[in-house]
Amino acid sequence: MALWRVRTAEGERLARGPLDGGPVELLEGTLDALLAAGSLDAVATGPVPAGSVVLAPVAGQEVWAAGVTYSASRTARNDESKGAHDFYDLVYDAERPELFFKAAPGRVRGPGGLIGVREDSGWDVPEPELALVISAAGEILGYTIGNDVSSRSIEGENPLYLPQAKVYRGSCALGPAIVPVGEAGAASEMEISLTIARDGEDVFTGSTQVALLKRGLDELVSWLFKAMDFPVGVVLLTGTSVIPAVEFTLRGGDEVRVAITGLGELVNTVEVV
Repeated sequence: MALWRVRTAEGERLARGPLDGGPVELLEGTLDALLAAGSLDAVATGPVPAGSVVLAPVAGQEVWAAGVTYSASRTARNDESKGAHDFYDLVYDAERPELFFKAAPGRVRGPGGLIGVREDSGWDVPEPELALVISAAGEILGYTIGNDVSSRSIEGENPLYLPQAKVYRGSCALGPAIVPVGEAGAASEMEISLTIARDGEDVFTGSTQVALLKRGLDELVSWLFKAMDFPVGVVLLTGTSVIPAVEFTLRGGDEVRVAITGLGELVNTVEVV
């Protein structure tokens, strides 16, 4: 059973239900309260009303991201910068990981929502990632699917442009739901797949395994919590290695589907922002 955030006629609520069936029962409390307390356990209060809308599984949580955590990502970053920088090799091999702020909670797009590519960018890609749902105390309580949509042309021009390449309207999507760690299976056995459809036809498919992640999940969380506090928890994207070829860029109207073993599928449509 997964945890869902839904909008009912009476407001936003937390709910529970199977990944393949959607939310079926409303829960007592909020995601903020659960992550502050360090547990995803909640008491059911009744059925989910008909017509409720599934939202991104994030409430008051900031979304952060880790970069260059897979070998393929290091190679892609070097390619986009045309060999002008060696930052990516240094980050991949360093003790300290790359961590950056990705999205405020109110800016996260949910399942079925629109994700964005910048009008002032000529090379844009989705980045399918395992997302960690972390308590205020720094414990990984659950997983969800993340899409760290990025402008490769802006980042490749200059690494100091990273915030503009990573943080803009529609650049982050999460969903469809949160699967508690105890019900998700081992993260190391998860496969991440990406499918991009254009005009009804698949124009890209690719996959990777979380086992290829260079850094441990707990290691990334430990670095994130150094000198940082997250009173209602936080979501951390762990990086990608599913990277379309250099000649590919997202277009408005593309459908992006990200699936992770045991976590369901996150589907979004692209708009130009």
